[in-house]
Amino acid sequence: MTSARLSGLDASFLAVETPTAPMHVGWIAEFNSPDKHAPPSYGQLREHIARRLGRAPRYRQKLAPVPLGLHSPEWIDDPGFDISSHVHDAPPLPLHDLVDQIMSIPLRRDRPLWELWIARDPDSQSLTLVGKAHHCMVDGIAAVQLASLLLDPTPEPDQTGTDAWFAAPEPDRRGLLLKAIGDRTSEQLGLLRWPLKAAAAPTRTALELADNVPRAARTLRHVLCAAPPSQLNKPLSPLRRLAWTQRPLEDLRKVKRTYGTTINDVLLAAVAGGLRTYQAQIGQQPGELKAMIPVNVRDGRDELGNHISFVFADLPCAEPDPVRRLRFAHAAMTERKLDGDPQTTDLALKAAEYAPAIVQHAISRAVASPRTFNLVVSNIPGPALQLYMLGCPLQAAYPVVPLADEHALSIGMTTVNNTACLGIYTDPQALPDSQRLAHHINAEITDLLATT
Repeated sequence: MTSARLSGLDASFLAVETPTAPMHVGWIAEFNSPDKHAPPSYGQLREHIARRLGRAPRYRQKLAPVPLGLHSPEWIDDPGFDISSHVHDAPPLPLHDLVDQIMSIPLRRDRPLWELWIARDPDSQSLTLVGKAHHCMVDGIAAVQLASLLLDPTPEPDQTGTDAWFAAPEPDRRGLLLKAIGDRTSEQLGLLRWPLKAAAAPTRTALELADNVPRAARTLRHVLCAAPPSQLNKPLSPLRRLAWTQRPLEDLRKVKRTYGTTINDVLLAAVAGGLRTYQAQIGQQPGELKAMIPVNVRDGRDELGNHISFVFADLPCAEPDPVRRLRFAHAAMTERKLDGDPQTTDLALKAAEYAPAIVQHAISRAVASPRTFNLVVSNIPGPALQLYMLGCPLQAAYPVVPLADEHALSIGMTTVNNTACLGIYTDPQALPDSQRLAHHINAEITDLLATT
């Protein structure tokens, strides 16, 4: 696989990482044992994963920083790649403790930025895969796509696709520097071509500007509007905790059909209601919060890396009525989509790639600031069909959405078959008792369902 440079958005997740804010996405995938058989051994699973890495070559590559920070790092083949450094046999710990321990440790940057831990329960004959990969490498959708590379649509695994892999030679510092200079020059020349295109078609350019400038102004207003002060935004510890819950996806679909909204609107309303109850229980006055909501903008050509944009919307935590909360969330998201917020933000993120690295890093830190948003809420579509890993049927997959510095809460939802799987990810010192918050969010879906 040829090397590829990090995009501006990919590099931003490196820029905002701190010792107390590791920027890895993660997942907890639960499997049942094959019919009448014990689950596969650690060795069998490790070899299965190794065979499939040919389908995702990025997982055998590491980052090569450019001298002088002239450009974003490149992905290069890791000549010392060893599957045993990335796929681990989990120690015999309770699953919640194991997940919290794994997610609290940052990934090493001197090798491919991912790890998988295999946990086998001899009593229940179940199997759990706990994985993490750096956000500069994958977004939530790409993490789901990786999982699908390890899975099969039938109990019998596909044995094709094994490859004889040899690492390409590592480039030296001079080669990295010269390539970075060449890439920067090409980018600036590309930027200079825009006025020529505009001069060639002035009428079309004027119409595009007349349409896009007001939209961009409205999007900028949403982004720059200060998030309200909240207990969710405080200095973090290095510790992480994941609480999870699930319920039938049909429950959310029924609410969606009844009120003419989307699944994402139902999730936002449930999160707002759950946080309202949680705030009241810890003695705080419920108030509105500002959420960052990732939006998928990839097309069929996109593979790994980040192909997401962002929408910023208020969560109506102060509203006591669950149906009004849902209508508020639906109206806010509809307005953002009509204004073209995801597309405008995507263009702004791509335009920032032309700026010097120091400016890109400043923009990244500003966007990740607690002044910009209070929490992240991410809806990640998962596989619609039953999938298997070495004959073990996938039952659930709970997402881990990383926490930016001074953000104590993120909430992700992945759908597996007909189940909605929610992961509530927190710093347990800044926001204790995340399992109670998971219960409140689940209860809010029940309350909405009762109104249908």
